[in-house]
Parts: sequence; structure tokens; C-alpha cells
Amino acid sequence: MEFGGKNGVKKNESGEGQATLFDEASEVTAGGGKKPAAKKRGKSAALPSDGAPRDEPAPAEVVPAEEAKTGGRRKTAAEMATKQRDISVAEFFTKNRHLLGFDSPLKALLTAVKEAVDNSLDACEEAGILPEITVELTATGEDRFRMAVEDNGPGIVHEQVGKVFGKLLYGSKFHKLSQSRGQQGIGISAAVMYGQLTTGKPARILSRTGKRAEAHEFLLSVDTVQNKPDIHEKKVTEWDKDHGTRVEIEMEARYQKGLRSVDMYLKQTAIANPHVTLHFVDPGQERITYERSTKELPPAVEEIKPHPHGVELGRLIQMLNMTASRTLSAFMQEDFSRVGPKVALDICKAAKVSEKAHPSRIAREEASALHSAIQKAKIMAPSTACIAPIGEELVLLGLRKEIEADFYYANSRSPAVYRGNPFVIEVGIAYGKPGGVGLDVTDEGRIVKRDKDKSSAAVEDLVGAADEPIRLLRYANRVPLLHQQAACAVTKCVIQTEWRRYGLQQPKGALPIGAMAVFVHIASVWVPFTSESKEAIAGYPEIQREIKLGLQECGRRLGTYIRKGKRLRAEFEKRGYIEKYIPHIGIALQEILDLTDPERDGTVKTLEDVLQKSRKF
Repeated sequence: MEFGGKNGVKKNESGEGQATLFDEASEVTAGGGKKPAAKKRGKSAALPSDGAPRDEPAPAEVVPAEEAKTGGRRKTAAEMATKQRDISVAEFFTKNRHLLGFDSPLKALLTAVKEAVDNSLDACEEAGILPEITVELTATGEDRFRMAVEDNGPGIVHEQVGKVFGKLLYGSKFHKLSQSRGQQGIGISAAVMYGQLTTGKPARILSRTGKRAEAHEFLLSVDTVQNKPDIHEKKVTEWDKDHGTRVEIEMEARYQKGLRSVDMYLKQTAIANPHVTLHFVDPGQERITYERSTKELPPAVEEIKPHPHGVELGRLIQMLNMTASRTLSAFMQEDFSRVGPKVALDICKAAKVSEKAHPSRIAREEASALHSAIQKAKIMAPSTACIAPIGEELVLLGLRKEIEADFYYANSRSPAVYRGNPFVIEVGIAYGKPGGVGLDVTDEGRIVKRDKDKSSAAVEDLVGAADEPIRLLRYANRVPLLHQQAACAVTKCVIQTEWRRYGLQQPKGALPIGAMAVFVHIASVWVPFTSESKEAIAGYPEIQREIKLGLQECGRRLGTYIRKGKRLRAEFEKRGYIEKYIPHIGIALQEILDLTDPERDGTVKTLEDVLQKSRKF
């Protein structure tokens, strides 16, 4: 027997309830008597007062004990199979739009602008056109804005407009091993999808590929169930631009200025892209223009083949099955970069596989041995023709153009490799408010106070006060990264650098304190972002090492400048003390030697010249 059910009713083996001692005790009254037994239900129940028999209620359905415990009947495998179906990638990101950077109205506006501008810059540079981009934000209602981005690029052929803006994971950059801002083919179509989710309105696209070509206008949205464009209207229209693209998306958004705003994104874009002219019209119809400071486009990049050290086993097996080569040696030389006949032969010998074997007939065990041999082989680093770093000169030009400071320095590291992908780290700093220590050394060796330029003031949003943490400008392939700063490898490297050696204060485990902006840029064929929203860089040891070395080089130059400023102030004070008594010495000499006033003044000037020349700085 076991206790089951409620109120302590004991159940026998057949599951029927039995009276227990608890039931009998409840029938005894306080005076020792017994209460009248409760009337039992069922067949022995008394007839109604009218004496007419009544139909008994149908017995309740017997529920198995396991179902009663779990709260009801469970589904079978066959029933669950009927509910299973394909999930569209657009449908997935509709429910998980925060993964793409559309998790708040404020951030969504910035993400949409960023994706549109990045696409425009890539298209212009690939076509060899100096970019001129206009960004317009117009308030259309409470918490609603229309974003418009227009460029002078090569345009998009009208057959491809629907797929470019209305299909996720569609683009030309995912399989291409060369530097570009976009990577996944998600960004701009995700912005269109966000606009239709929050406002129900389609996006408007206008594109023209040349003077003699017609301009095409589209109204389209994303079919999230099938991940394909839904074109509502398509027509030929008039447009005053010879070539280019314009995209307009109305969305639920919020606009405000600050360190993570559209304004800041455009300002930082102008720093890393000095060849770009940017026009920005904010919701208050205020127009700001960031003029280009150079007419030289970044050097054209070349697409390279994958490097053997960056290929994993599964990818290697896939390449073996898809190659057009007929021998393993030819496959190694034609499908990989930096592999010659001798290296291919050495790898095959180390893996104990014939170099004449057909690639598609390589078994998994042989492919595994081949992969191990590749990882151990000495192979030349991949070519850097696939990446286009900004360069030290242009980094300094961009910093000086947008940040008013007293000291600038930039350092571009030599190319390095992570997982077979080449990359270059560039670091720059802009330190101090304009005017710096406020002193200058003349050609004669005199230390004089610098005249303050009242027309210039430090940019408050990029160079803070001396008692504030430094401002960090993070870039990946010339694109500013404004969010997830704490999760980024760049921030961790800046914190781990010992800035006290270079004359700055630094709390433990935090950014250093000072009026300084630090610029860090990674240029690579494949930037290892931590998420699809492309807001932070993953901490690969090779990348962190290069960032730290670049920061340390800039830190040494900064330390030299700070120490020189301190010595200059100290020397200026010392000379001030001496110069204070020189006129008194002249008066004393005039009384002793009976000098005239002109002779006394000449003596004083001679003493001042001797002071400046004898104490060289």
C-alpha cells in the first residue's frame, strides 16, 4: 500500500480509496460520541426527495498516473514531426533583430545609416569613384524617422535591386578574400526589414547606372517567410544624378547627439576615410559637411585564394570534393595561396599520401593526415595585396582634420596573420587641448608664451578634459565601431597597456585618464567580429599582440612629448625667477658705475641675452 491523493487517503493495490485511522478519528466528537456517518455517493446514495430515480453522471475518464503528474497528455513523436518545418533566415532575424544591432530605436537608426553608408563607400571605391554621400534624417511622426542615403556610386542594375535590398545573406563579399566593409550580405536588407516591421511601409530605392541609362524606382519589402524581395512597385523615373543610388527607409527610431549617435559615426567615418565628402542633414534641417582632405582613393585590393594555415578540416574536405584539379599536388598549388610544387610535395610526403592521387577520392583519414601535415608545414605568409590600410600619413591627416589637439602621432604595423588571414594594425593618438603647455621655444632659445587662438577649441566629444578617461576610436576596415566597447579586444589591449610609464594616470583595470583620443584600426580580409552586428573585435592572440605593440610605440612618443612639456614649464619658471632680478642688477650697476639710463638698459638686455644663451633647452 502507499499514501496517495489528498487528505491522507490510503490507496490499495487496485487504486480504490480505503478508510484510514485519520478518517475514523475525524468522526469522533469532542465528548467521546460519534458524528453521524457522511452519506456515501454512488449506488447506495439516498433517493431524491420526490423519490424518482435519476440518471447517474457518467464516470470520469481515468487519467493515467504519469499524465496526471505531468499536467496532461503529451505529444507523440509523429505529432511533433508534423510541426517541424524550415525556418527562413529572414524569419529568424525578425525575431532576433537585436543580433543585427536593431535592439532599440536609438541604436536602430545608427545601424541603418551605417549599413547604407558602408555599402555606398564600398561601391564607390570598387568603381574608382571619389565618394560623395548625403545622409538625411527627417522626422515623420512621434518616434518615427525617414532615413535617406544617397551616393554618386556606379548604381545597381535594376535586375539586382530587389535581391540586394530585399533578401538576407545575399551579396558579393562573403566568398571574396579581399578587404571590404561589408562581409555577410545582411546589413541593408535587415534595415529594410526593420523598417517594414515597425512602420509597415516599404523601402524606396532609386538607382541609375550611367548617363545614358534610365533611372529605376522601386518600392519593396522583405518576404520574411521565404526570404525573398516583395516588390510592390517598379517604374522608370527622372533623376538629376548621372549615376548613383538612393535608399529611403521609414522606421521607428530616436535621434539624439552624443558619443554613439549618427553625428559621431559620420565624424569618425571622415577621420578614417579622408577621401570622402559627407553631407549630413539632421532632423532640425541643419546641414553639416565633412570635406575630403585628399583626392587619392585607397589602393585597389586583389582577391586572394585561401591560405592553407587558415583552412579547417571540414573546409579542406569540402574543397577536395569541389576542386577541378585532377591530382592532389595540382589541388594544393591551384586552390591555395603561397603553395608551390616543392611545398605541395613535402606536405603529401608528410601526410603519406600520393601527390598524384585524385582529390575527390581522398578518404577522411587521409584528409585528416593531410590537414595535420599542412599545419606543421612552413608556408610563406599570405600576400598583403588583398588589404589596403589607411597609412600613417593619412591617419595623421584625418586626425588633424577632425580633432584639434596639440600632439599627433600615428604608427602603422607590419602585416601579420591570424588563422591564415592577413591583417594590419594602425594606431594613432591626438593628445591635449590646442595650445598644449602654452609655451614655445624661439630660434634664439627664448621660451615665450604661445598666443591663444580663440577661433579654435578642442572638439569636446573626441578629446575630453584632463580629468576624464581617454576617448577610444575603434575601426574595422575603415568602419567606426561605436557599441560594445567593453567587449572589444581593442579596449582590453588599451587597458592592459601601462600608460603610467608614458606620463598618464591610469586606475587599475580601466582606461587611462587624460585629454587624449586613441585611434585603432584593423584592416583584414576577414575581421573576426564577436556577433553579426559587427560592433566588437574578437580577441585573437595575434591581433592583440599587434595592437599592444602599436599602442606602446605611440605611448613612447607621447611620453617623450609629455616629459618635454614638463621640462619646458620648469625651465620657463626658473628663467622667470632670474629675469625678475635682472632689472635690479641693472639699477645697482648704474649706481656703482655711474651709468646713464641708455647704458643701464643696454646692460640689462645683454644680461637677458646671456641668460637665454647660457641655459639652452
